[in-house]
Amino acid sequence: MGPLEVKIYAQNKVPRLDYIAGIIIGDILGLQWEVVTDRRKLGKHPVINYSSDNIPGSFRINPDTLLFETGVNQRDIVTGEWNSLPVFFLTPDCSDLPFDIFAASFYMISRYEEYLDFQRDEHGRFPASLSLAFRNGFHDIPVVDLWAKEFAKALLKRFPTLAFRRNEYQALLTVDIDVPFAYLGRNLFRHAGGVIRDLTHKKEHIGDRYHVVTNEKKDPYETFDYIIENAEKAHTETRFFFSVGDHSQYDKNPSWKNGRYRELINMIASNYTLGLHPSYYAAEKYSLLETELAHLRKITAKEVISGRFHYLRLFIPESYHNLLNAGITEDFSMGWHDEPGFRAGIARPYCFYDVSANKQTTLRIIPFQVMDVTLYQYKGYDPSASKEVICKLIKETKNVGGLFVSLWHNTSLLETPEWQGWRELFESMLQDQQA
Repeated sequence: MGPLEVKIYAQNKVPRLDYIAGIIIGDILGLQWEVVTDRRKLGKHPVINYSSDNIPGSFRINPDTLLFETGVNQRDIVTGEWNSLPVFFLTPDCSDLPFDIFAASFYMISRYEEYLDFQRDEHGRFPASLSLAFRNGFHDIPVVDLWAKEFAKALLKRFPTLAFRRNEYQALLTVDIDVPFAYLGRNLFRHAGGVIRDLTHKKEHIGDRYHVVTNEKKDPYETFDYIIENAEKAHTETRFFFSVGDHSQYDKNPSWKNGRYRELINMIASNYTLGLHPSYYAAEKYSLLETELAHLRKITAKEVISGRFHYLRLFIPESYHNLLNAGITEDFSMGWHDEPGFRAGIARPYCFYDVSANKQTTLRIIPFQVMDVTLYQYKGYDPSASKEVICKLIKETKNVGGLFVSLWHNTSLLETPEWQGWRELFESMLQDQQA
């Protein structure tokens, strides 16, 4: 006899319920499941009653209206507590759960609140401080995964024959290459500008620039050997994201035609999976995204299916529409620029649900929990304080058998006074994040 199939009874079959049941019941708990609207088809299966009907022997969750709506509606959300976890979309006493786990999880994972009107930051981004999770102090835990764990315990009491999946913790190191070289990869005009700036403000750099350009010395931003050596020593899967857009106020990468830059990209592409790091303006201009993707594919002569937006300029759902249209099937932008934590409340990959179109897409979202620039620039933490944050995030992710994803930059691992202690933090994280 095969594993028991859980029947989820609802009065109406809707795509939002199918989507979130697939994540909670299927992906996290590892159960076979089906949504049914005809009570005659329930049989002798374990039944999750997602309705106001009375079904004897079922596990009842009184539904909020969220999953049965279309479009986006402003909600006044009241939070409560269940088994020491924050919860919302609270349910009446007749429910076997004190909140609607499906609606709350959908709200978090779909990033429902980012479809609503909000005050964007100077780069058009959604600040962590506006999120429901941050305002209620649970942004630093994978709340959806934790709800699912407690849900499994409650289901097991009602249906002792259920067997849940044991999820295995994993870790992934990701590296954004915004500025691969301090001095190399520049055209004559930009070299001249750099020399003038050195003469005016940083005369100590003139000698370094000369020795690097004449191949007598390694460019100080080339920390790639160091990153790769330590990642391999820790047996950590690693992804690199390269910028190949035009130079701008916010984009400082070399031209995609530059020989030294192409050599670097191909060197790393020979052993690692590469992703596109769309330029600042490509986040909102599809033609730029399409052109940059074509450039990276031409350089590597390989298919490129992953992306992460520069400055984490993620505009939901428009940015994801553009990725899908361009042929990118994985996005790594789901994380906050200004806070460490779980932006979507979950510590594992999932497919993007387009709330505006009310349908699940094929775009796979791989959320990250922490970025070096967040700790250093936005939070102002030193390596010691940063280590505490990272260790907590790793612990939370291990606790739910999730995927811990960190975001680093080659320029954060320099051997300069500004970044003193960050190499030690990087190496410590690689050790701590091992299973």
